[in-house]
Order: sequence, then C-alpha cells, then structure tokens
Amino acid sequence: MNIVEMKGITKSFPGIVANDRIHLEVKEGEIHALLGENGAGKSTLMNILFGLYQPDEGEIWIKGKQVQITGPNMAGELGIGMVHQHFMLVEPFTVTENIILGNEPVKGGWIDRDGAEREVREISDRYGLRVDPRARIQDISVGMQQRVEILKMLYRGADILIFDEPTAVLSPQEIQELMGIMNNLVEEGKTIIFITHKLKEIMQVCDTVTVIRRGKFIDRVKVEEMDENRLASMMVGREVSFAVEKEAAKPKETVLSIEGLHVTDSRGVGVVNGLDLEVRAGEIVGIAGVDGNGQTELLEAIAGLRKVQKGKIQLNNSEITNQRPREITERGVGHIPEDRHRRGLVLDFTIGENMVLQTYYQSPFARGIHLQYDQIHQYAERLVKEFDVRTPDIHTPARALSGGNQQKGIIAREMDRNPDLLIAAQPTRGLDVGAIEFIHKRLVEQRDKGKAVLLMSLELDEVMKLSDRVAVIYEGKIAGWVNPQTTTQEEVGLLMAGGSTGTEVKH
Repeated sequence: MNIVEMKGITKSFPGIVANDRIHLEVKEGEIHALLGENGAGKSTLMNILFGLYQPDEGEIWIKGKQVQITGPNMAGELGIGMVHQHFMLVEPFTVTENIILGNEPVKGGWIDRDGAEREVREISDRYGLRVDPRARIQDISVGMQQRVEILKMLYRGADILIFDEPTAVLSPQEIQELMGIMNNLVEEGKTIIFITHKLKEIMQVCDTVTVIRRGKFIDRVKVEEMDENRLASMMVGREVSFAVEKEAAKPKETVLSIEGLHVTDSRGVGVVNGLDLEVRAGEIVGIAGVDGNGQTELLEAIAGLRKVQKGKIQLNNSEITNQRPREITERGVGHIPEDRHRRGLVLDFTIGENMVLQTYYQSPFARGIHLQYDQIHQYAERLVKEFDVRTPDIHTPARALSGGNQQKGIIAREMDRNPDLLIAAQPTRGLDVGAIEFIHKRLVEQRDKGKAVLLMSLELDEVMKLSDRVAVIYEGKIAGWVNPQTTTQEEVGLLMAGGSTGTEVKH
C-alpha cells in the first residue's frame, strides 16, 4: 500500500520552477530514496510534504486519504516528521528545550523539564545517538546538532520520516550507526523518505529510488535492479567518473607550518593539544579523523576564527598566529568553512554580494568608499557560470539557493582568489556526484598550479582519493601520517580510533 502519494506537484518561485508536475509514490514500511542534483527540487518537494510550502498545483494523499497539509503541526498530526538539511534549532536553548519546543510536557502547571530530559535520554540511548540532553546547541558540534534533529522527530512519534541529507555531517562510523537506526525504524513499522547524494548509502539501505532532474520526475526504480553508475547517470543526465585523476604530486617549499599548537573549544576545553603539521606548495594534505577530535578547531585557528592558546602558525615563513581573519585572508589563505551558514555566507545578501565578501573594498570592486556594482555583477556572473551555481540570477538572496548551490558559491569565491593556501573543510558536503567530480578536479588544479591545499573531510573515501599525504588526527594530535596510495582504509580507521598500524610514514 502507498502510504504517501504526491500527484502532479508543481511549485514555482520567482524566476524558477522548483517542482514541475512531480509524482512520488512511497510504500508503507520501505526506505525510499529521493535522488537528484543540487537544485533539482528534492528539498522543495519534501518541504511541501511537511507543510512548510504550499503547492501551486497537485494532490497529496496520506494513508489513502487526500489531505491539504497547511503547516508542520498538521504534518505532525498526520505522522510526518522531517530532519532538515539546514538545522531548525534555537542555538541558545538546550538539546531538550529544542526537542520539546512546541510540544512541551506539563506537570502541575509547569513544564516538566526533568521528565522531558529523561525521555530524551531514553530515546537517545535506544538509538545510539549519545546526545547530552542538557548541552546547549551553540556548544555542540555540527554532527551532534544533526542528531538532535533526528531525536526531535523521534520524540514526536512520527511514522513517516523524511531525512534530508542526514549523513552530510556525520563521520563514517556515525553513518553506519544511522544506517542501522534506519533499518530498526523500518522494522518497527516506520516509513522513511531518504534524500541523499551518496549512492553507496542508497545501495546499502534503500528499497526504491525516485529520480528527479531540474524539477521534473525522471523515473522510479527498484534499488536491487540498479548500480551506482546507472543511478548517477539518471541523476545528472550523463556519465560520471568516480575516480580522481591526478598525477603524482611535485611538492616544493613549505607554505604552512604549525608547531606545538594548543586550541580550546567554545567551552574552554583543550581540543588541539600540541599539534605539529606541515603543508607544502603543490600538494594536498588530507586530515582524517572521527568528528570531534580537534580538526574543526585546528582549521578555524589557522583561518583566524579561533584563538590559539599556545604554539605557532606560519604562512610562507611568516607568523600569522592569532592575526585577524582579514589579515590572514590578505596574506593568501582561502577558507571553505565546514559550516557554510555560520562561516561561509551572509544569507540575506545576494549570491553576487557573497562572491566579494573578502574583496569588496579592493579594486576593481570599490573606488574610495563607493562600491562599483557593475564590476561586482560582472565578476559574480562569471563565477556563477564557471562553477555552475544554479540560481535565477546573481541578485537572488543566498538563503533562497539549495544547500549544494550555496556551497558551490563559496567554493567559487575562495578558489578564484587563487590563495597560496586553500583550507577546504568538508568541501563537497551536500553536493551531488556531478558537482563532486567538478570540485575534486578544481582542488587538484589548485595543487597542480603550485598551491598548498589542506583538506578536511569526514568522508574517508574522499580524503584517500584526493590527498597526496594523510595526517590522522586523534584527541587533538597527529596520530600518524599515511600514504593513501599504499594504506588501506582499515589501517586509517585504526589510527582514527587511537590505535597503531605499524605502517605510518614520516611526514
């Protein structure tokens, strides 16, 4: 039986048709993948199902009855829950306060916080999410925030669960745990709609796939009848290469040198503990590690976004420790941040304005105190075209773009400045396979132009494919260096867990 049917759904925004007569049929008790490129309309379709948007045309049927979902509360009453790609969390609130928000339990006329905390802890433990109910959202990692979103849905007892890119911020181990959670949920009678760009995950846990491209329905197929290459071709309309083609690196002089670095997190706890690191011109150095081992704080310290407690950071033999972000940028550092909303974009600015965030005050974008909008617009138009940022125009607010196209905008801005050191934190997070192929080529091009690239990704496969050398980080220190051409992922995984393989190479 179809538990969800969406018939002829059309939704337009100024300058773009996001959904064009799309059909979706989801059977009860299955994991149904929704697959498409960045900006294909997947999140829009699911936001309609969740009641955040109203369709211009079309019908929605839930459990055999036609419904009009006027808002998320009604979606909740129909048993629909959604884990959003971009978190819907109140940062100063605790985990528990976010989970019960709008559905607060009352005892004796007061909110029953203790009872809510107990229930949140029970759900967290049952599904292996390991979230502290009393922690504040602003103090926990992006990965932990993702788990809170999942908990929020489970707490409300939804039986139709929409996961919008849920693994984008998780480590490989956490992804496997989530796959297990999803299977358990289905065994308990729940139905899952799973939006993901990761074809391996579709092959691993999904039963059926609906493919959409540029807002149109393409096909619905059984996973058991497909392979990754065929799915990728259906999604982007052409063949996609999963290999990273690159010649051997020809590293030259040292660009980035870090000695004895100590950095604390937002709670004042030491998370980078005496770390040493070196990146040379003409190479990609990858950082592999389980989320929460100091890699985020390390990259923020290099970029000037976090204070260094002790130690030294040098760029081209000149110290940049604790300099302001603008000074570090002007010295030749580009930064693709891990969290594009907090660190990468001003969401209410247009995508064109976001392209010049670091350079708006320089020629040719400024003359004295006056911005030269003709120059800014020409520059933005070129980057949008060159990096295939899908937007109605450069005057569209950044928040109106899909997550993947927001990411491509940041990557375009940072790479086009041609920095001596490019820090790339989760550069392909939320991107489809076609865009990932493109970004990987651009990172290799940066290396081949003699630039230094420092790559951090929770996708171990990505680190191993792109990097010339891999530094494994554990508890804020480099646990070992490995050669990705001669080391297995299992050996790297052992180092990531604090073990030793005996095969580490000198850096």
